[in-house]
This record gives sequence, C-alpha cells and structure tokens, in this order.
Amino acid sequence: MTAQVITDVAIAGGGLAGLVTALELLDSGARVLVLDRETPENLGGLAKESFGGIFAVDTPEQRRGGIRDSVELARSDWLAGAEFTGDDGWPRRWADAYVEECRAGIYEWLRSRGIRFLPVVNWIERGLYGPGNSVPRFHIVWGTGSELVARVIAALERHPAAGRLELRYGHRVERLLTAGGRVIGCAGRTEDDGRPFEVHAEHTVVAGGGFGGNLEHVRRHWDPDWHRPPEVILNGSHHFADGTLHGAARDAGAAVTHVGRMWNYAAGVHHPRPRRPGHGLSLVPPKSALWVNWRGERIGPEPMVHGFDTRRLVAQVCAEEKAYSWQILNRRIAVRELVVSGAEFNDAIREKRPLAFIATLLRGNRRLVDDLTGSCEDFVTADSLDGLAEAMNGLAGDDSVDRERLKAVVRGYDANLRRGRALRNDDQLRRIAQLRQYRGDRLRTCRSQPIEDPAAGPLLAIREFILSRKSLGGLQTDLDSRVLGAAGFPIPGLYAVGEAAGFGGGGMHGKRTLEGTFLGGCILTARHAARAIAAGGSVAPAPPERLRTLALRA
Repeated sequence: MTAQVITDVAIAGGGLAGLVTALELLDSGARVLVLDRETPENLGGLAKESFGGIFAVDTPEQRRGGIRDSVELARSDWLAGAEFTGDDGWPRRWADAYVEECRAGIYEWLRSRGIRFLPVVNWIERGLYGPGNSVPRFHIVWGTGSELVARVIAALERHPAAGRLELRYGHRVERLLTAGGRVIGCAGRTEDDGRPFEVHAEHTVVAGGGFGGNLEHVRRHWDPDWHRPPEVILNGSHHFADGTLHGAARDAGAAVTHVGRMWNYAAGVHHPRPRRPGHGLSLVPPKSALWVNWRGERIGPEPMVHGFDTRRLVAQVCAEEKAYSWQILNRRIAVRELVVSGAEFNDAIREKRPLAFIATLLRGNRRLVDDLTGSCEDFVTADSLDGLAEAMNGLAGDDSVDRERLKAVVRGYDANLRRGRALRNDDQLRRIAQLRQYRGDRLRTCRSQPIEDPAAGPLLAIREFILSRKSLGGLQTDLDSRVLGAAGFPIPGLYAVGEAAGFGGGGMHGKRTLEGTFLGGCILTARHAARAIAAGGSVAPAPPERLRTLALRA
C-alpha cells in the first residue's frame, strides 16, 4: 500500500535551502513536510560539510579592514565574470537580487540567528587578466558550514510553530504529482525498504541540490571550454545530488537550463577515509608550490596559482594530454600554506577554538600535513628531486616524469627566487608578492621559500585530479522561486531553491562564480520562495483521519 500524506508545503530536500525554506514558512503558520534521503545526523546536505563562506557586500568586517565595497562594484564584478548572453534574463535578475539583498537578506539574517564571521575577509577569485573580485568578499562563518546548519536546525526546533513541521528521513522523491496543469505534490520510495509514498501539497518545493554527484551527467554535459572530460573525476559533490529531481520537474513541464555550466576544481585528491564512491577532497593549493603537469613540466604559459581564476585552472589542466597534475613543494610550504576546503579538516574553526586557530595561523598546520602525507594515496615524499620523481612515477604507474626535466623546472624557479625581489622575473613570484600585501593572505603565504631547501624538507608531491562540485545551471525560476515552464510561465504549485535552481533563475552565476555565493544563494532563493508561498495564502485542507494514520506509519 502506498502511504499518503497531505500537507500545505512539501519540500523535497533537507539541505540548507530546504531547511531555510521550512524555517521561513513556519512564520506564516503553514504545515511543512521536509523529505530527505539522508539520516538525521546528516541533515543539512553539502552545506554541513562546507567551509562556510558567504559572499557579502559592504559589511562591518570589510569596513573594519579598510575595504570599500558597494553594490555597484559587486554587480560590475559579477556581470563581468558571468558573461551573460541575451537569453539569460532570469539569471541576470537573480544576480542583481543577490548583490542588492546579500547584506540585509543573507548576512544580517545570519547574524540575527547568532552566526558570527572571522574578522578578516578572504580574497579569492581575484581574476587573472580578467574579471574577478575587485575586493575581498568571502566571509567565513566562525564554526564553518557545520555551525551554519546547526543554527538553522536549532531555530527550527525552537520555533513556536515547530509542531507544524515534520522531517522525514530516508525518503527519496522520484516524481512530481500533477493534476489540471498544476503540481499537487510528490512521490517516491523509502531508501531502506523501497516502500512507495505520496505527498499531496498545495505547494511543492524542489530543494534536492544539483547533479554534481552524478559523474555520468558531469561527463555527458562537460563544458567545451574545458576540452574533454578527464579520465578520472573525483566526487566533491553530495552523493545524492544526481539530477533525479531535475528529471522529475522536466517531466512535469519545467524548463531546465545551462546544464553544462559547472563549478569544478582542479586540485582534488582522494579522500583518505571515503564515505562515498570516488569521494574527493578539494585542496586549497599552496601558492608557493610549483603546479606541473603529468610529465612534471610547469603548466603555462602563465603559471597556475590558486585564488585568481578557478575556471581557467580547470581548463589548463584539461588541455593537457593527461588531465591530472602535480603540486611540487616541501614540508615547510605545506605546513604554512596547505588547506583542505570544508569543515572536516578545519577543526579549530569548526569547533570554534580561537587559540588553536591562532596557533595554526602562526605555526602552520602540522597535524593536517602529517595526516594527509600518511593517509592520502595522492601524497608522496622524498629527500631529493631524483627520489621525488621516482615516487611520482611509482604512484602513476609509468615513467611519465623525467627526473632531469623536473630538476630543471624546480631549480630554475628557485634560482629566480634567490635573485632577490628586485631581480625576480617570474609571474608566480609576482603574484605571491601581491598576495602578501593583503593581511588575509600574509600569514598563510611564505615570504620567499625555495622548494629544494634541505632545511625545509622533505620534498612533497601531490597528485591532483579534477573534482566535481557545484551545478551552476538548473530549474529556471522567477524572482519568487516559482519554476517556469518551457513557454516561460510559472508552473502552478512548483518552486525550486538553492542548487536545484542553479542558485536562482537556472544559472545566476553565468560562467563563473565569485565564490561564497553558493550558501548565500541557497538562503536567498529559500527566503524568496517562502515569502511568495506565504503571500499566496492558500493551504491544503486538514487531512482525514485515515491519512493521518498512514502518515504516522510511513
């Protein structure tokens, strides 16, 4: 027998976007049912695993740091990077909405719920010979994404109308229910025993994430600007972000746009303790390391350095004959500069331990380096460049890296560095010097560290693969987060939020993101959806007793 439930609003997906939608809807008195495939301890989706970066404009943290920012400057940066075309009307409107509303609608909304940010704003995606963030805008949540999700869940639990919210775990939504041209709910099966269920609702919200966890989809829709998809792609997305709900919405008449736009990373390594197939970690590559190709040759013509243009880094790696790369560095550089993106490996921030965090900034993160060199299959060490080349070839299973070529690359770079600041003629060294001018990067970037330095050893090589992460396209929505059909009109009863909607409009980032806009986009689209649903004022009738009983059993 199919279990049936009636509610006012059904939300398919318990990530950040779905939870914020539910929280805002409780204010309107709606009955809300959240369906999620996960278990209770994993509620919150990929946001819970994230670093917790929020793109915000003209904040107190920026002002205290002497950073002058404005909506006009942020909009200019965003539009330059997005490269919108003439048919990107809704993505462009969502981009405008984000930069105009992010201070009050995201930053201050989080502050009102007890969220605090690190005092120094990070400056990433600065742009390389082109568009990027003109000023630092990446605000890191004190407690990472784990704290952000925990605060939202706590607000749901403490809400005066919490009794009108139900969370159902292990429920996989597979299709949308329609009648008379309207979406009237959703249906699927439970994860543990495959029992069918149906939920009838006045409003249905798709909040199931993107399709970055479906590597077959990632390959099939690979951006042609990135040449061909690599042989190895690691999964840095949520394992349930497989595009199922995009297909269900398309079957109900929804427009799905820009499915080839993705935000992937060039510095992925295998997770030493994987929790899903192909599980990868996204490294924040050390600026003082040499980024070389599969043969040990420096990738160019301009050297690859993280923090300027992520999209270009992916393109550079994928243009090589074999689409993986290496970072060449030593232990001193790794301890000072190596970071893993996300909550898991940043415990001092995640657990809000200020003294431990300050110690990491001042002395580096030896524990992280020891963990990864000892447990991650993509890390190799050696006491000499000859030995390092041998270890790299041993890991790759071939003789691709020529030791003499590798020695020439490393020693040429070191010689250039040792000439002194006045005589250095290398674009990577110029970028390092510029990075160190900003206080947010100074402590995390070595001053002038050669790689072949006996006092800084041992030498280290990190093999890196392309890592799938975010879907920049998705269900096309208007500014009320209503899903649009192929003809451009809203489908009654259907909404989409967060990554499922390409973070707004089916692709509000365009070709590239300025970072920090993913979590922010989840909050913004969720709040727009809840406001629109509440303004509609229509609720489903109370369920009959028979359906109440079935609901309790489901």
